[in-house]
Amino acid sequence: MKPTPFDPVTDLAPIPFSRELCQLAAQLKQDGLIWHPHVGCFVWDKDEHIPVSSPFPHRIYFILNMGHFLKIFESTSKMVEQLVWLPTWHQARLICEQLSIASKEINEKLLAKSQNGDNLVILYQILLKTLKNRKTTNK
Repeated sequence: MKPTPFDPVTDLAPIPFSRELCQLAAQLKQDGLIWHPHVGCFVWDKDEHIPVSSPFPHRIYFILNMGHFLKIFESTSKMVEQLVWLPTWHQARLICEQLSIASKEINEKLLAKSQNGDNLVILYQILLKTLKNRKTTNK
């Protein structure tokens, strides 16, 4: 069976696959966002470690079967090292809760900026600001 790639013209994306979102996710990783690979995660293979073509734009993959990814990377620690996790909206909100970011703050920023940009990008920006602040505070 030949795989059918994602068509951004006709298909509804489960998350926005923009370069901006990928770059923000890479910054989140760099600033300490912890990720434990598991089924149900989207990842960005920016350095092209995965030999098969991506079903989504920009070399984004969905982890449907950990076994396939472990054959390529050999361990979850290598997956964490070589891939960039793209948290979904729900995952990003859960991370906000874990980092004790107030829902009121999130909702205010989403309402103020939602006309200018994607809501997931805004959530990533909120998370990035929080992680950077914690890094500065812990020095």
